[in-house]
Amino acid sequence: MSEGSILLEPESRALSINEDEEDEGNPEIFLSVFIQQEKIGLSFYDSSDCTLHFMLDTVDNSDHHLLHRVIQELSPNVVITSAKQERSLTQFVETLESNCEYKPEIVMFPNANFGLEISKQRLLSAHLPSLPPTITESEKITYLSSCIPLDSVLMMRSIGGLLKCLERRRVGFDMEDSSTGIPILQFLTYTLKDVVYIDRDTYSALHIFKSDLHPSVFKLQSGEKEGLSLYGVLNRCRSKFGSFLLRQWFHRPTRDLNILKRRQETLLHKMSVTNPKVVIWQSLYKTMYSALCIRDTIRAVPQPIQLFSEISQNFTDDLFYIATCISKVVDFEGSVAENRFVIRPNVDPVIDEKKRRMMGLPDFLTDVARAELENLDPRFSTCSVIYIPMIGFLLSVPRLPTMLDKQSFEIEGLDFIVSMPVLFNTFQRQHCINFLKSSDMEIAVMRKLQTLVLERSDCLYKVMSLCAELDCLIALAQASLDHGYCSPTLTPNHRLALIESRHPLLELCTPVFVSNTYISSETEGKMKVGLIVFMALIGSDVPAKEAEIGLVDGIYSRMDSRESISVGLSTFMLDMNQMNHSLNHSTGDSLVLVDEFGKGTNTTLETAIEGEELVFLYQVKSGICQSSCAANIATLAGIPDDLVKRGVEVSELYRTGRTIRKMDRPSSGEQNGRCVEVVEKFLSIDLDDPELDLDSYLKDEVQPALEEVL
Repeated sequence: MSEGSILLEPESRALSINEDEEDEGNPEIFLSVFIQQEKIGLSFYDSSDCTLHFMLDTVDNSDHHLLHRVIQELSPNVVITSAKQERSLTQFVETLESNCEYKPEIVMFPNANFGLEISKQRLLSAHLPSLPPTITESEKITYLSSCIPLDSVLMMRSIGGLLKCLERRRVGFDMEDSSTGIPILQFLTYTLKDVVYIDRDTYSALHIFKSDLHPSVFKLQSGEKEGLSLYGVLNRCRSKFGSFLLRQWFHRPTRDLNILKRRQETLLHKMSVTNPKVVIWQSLYKTMYSALCIRDTIRAVPQPIQLFSEISQNFTDDLFYIATCISKVVDFEGSVAENRFVIRPNVDPVIDEKKRRMMGLPDFLTDVARAELENLDPRFSTCSVIYIPMIGFLLSVPRLPTMLDKQSFEIEGLDFIVSMPVLFNTFQRQHCINFLKSSDMEIAVMRKLQTLVLERSDCLYKVMSLCAELDCLIALAQASLDHGYCSPTLTPNHRLALIESRHPLLELCTPVFVSNTYISSETEGKMKVGLIVFMALIGSDVPAKEAEIGLVDGIYSRMDSRESISVGLSTFMLDMNQMNHSLNHSTGDSLVLVDEFGKGTNTTLETAIEGEELVFLYQVKSGICQSSCAANIATLAGIPDDLVKRGVEVSELYRTGRTIRKMDRPSSGEQNGRCVEVVEKFLSIDLDDPELDLDSYLKDEVQPALEEVL
């Protein structure tokens, strides 16, 4: 974005669009937004209770639909953003300013005020009345890390701009001591209404997303690809718009039953650029043609599905009109061959005539050369005319012996260009100039076609949106059919019943996988349960025979420790922060997943998947365990086989209630007597006796005795 497109705020004072509209002392909401590469981070301060709310970094589309919903819910008095921003945000701000019914104050700071390190320092320097005045900086960092995810970059940068504005305004207090900062009594996570909150630790622990290094970094710009994750399993989308929309669904699972039922009912059924390239016109034509095919197919479907109804209504005849105009005007084969925009015959008679003359260009140049030769100096017996598209027509003549210096190349009526070969501008002015390139006129036709398409851009945007949604739902339906998922029953009750449920990722990595039943009156569970609930909240079918899932407002976890030296916290402290976050922010409608809390080690899903020595193929049932894997573990630990075998034998005898008998071996007294006998006999040996065979004695007498003892 050009910084000159919006008036910038001077360093000495903030830019106010509508100053003095709010009376001093009234509660105000200050919203700070920072957007970068279609990701958004935001925070806001509520002066009524001195609370700082924050939302983790998440994806947003170019229309900033998410930001629009946030402003609708909060109605902030002040919106703070960076002066250096993307053009889409500039247009959003301009639209906000032109709204007569609601016009918040817009404050823009230089981009330096949103720096990550500056933002962290401002947060450390903030006035937190709940902390003792003697607290050290390291202790304050530890406290803040338990309240705010400091690794959420865009959100942290938005906090930097927010605190900058609050410092300028002195919000909420008329303090004489200017060194005292604005009070922050608590930090709270903010989520949109009906959006299920899921933190980054839970996304990581459940393997909802997972980036792996690509084998060839030349194939992807980032050198990464989607690994074994839930998104990788369910993403069967055929379009970029569909994949992007599905990722948005994953980032913002919903508890809105209307939206979920809209998606479920489909599953149950199982250009504004200066000079568009040829491939863009091809893609647009294919899109229009495909959209018409989709419309005709859906209109033949009798089921009353809401999405199908919207497609039938919004895929109007404008699509057919646009597709017809493009097919009648654009010559795709000619455009690809000439690598430029080429129109079909019979579109413009003037262009057709120029193309016809272009086809006869050799004969035309011969006629021009003959006309030029008649007017040339008699010293020239031959000449030729050259046509260079970017330059025009040039006259080429042989070089005379007298042409030595610049003056000798001057010929009346001709403009000298270059000496090797000798080239001049042609003398035949008019008919050469009239031989204008048809491509110039074809570009004018393209501009008219472009204007015609853009006049119906509203229809195109709606088509793309509905097609992306249909692409997502078809992808989810295909995954459901391939893996045998079922459609869950969603209820507002606190109930979770999963009949013969399966882990959606683990079942893809083992040759045999046994399903389990999980029934709970409370929202608790582990990784498999968390994934199944998440799948239901994006409108997907779930891996189970039957499923009844109560809607939750958040999924919290303490299962995966994301260790990092840059954070400066121990693994146990990170685990404590996760538990603290879960306990402080979860409600009675939340799902909390806890596994091996405080173990201080980092385990991942790959450890369980890649282990080939031990595979669990058992169902969880009520009763006493009739067997265990102790023998397998003992063998892997290196315990001798005969000891393991004896342990299995004793365990079986104990389980069946039979008598455990001692092994048929000599008593310890007998073994001691035998050892004494061997030692005494060995001491009585005369080693100087030449007839003594020491090797035979050791083999026949000593070794058997030792084997009996050991």
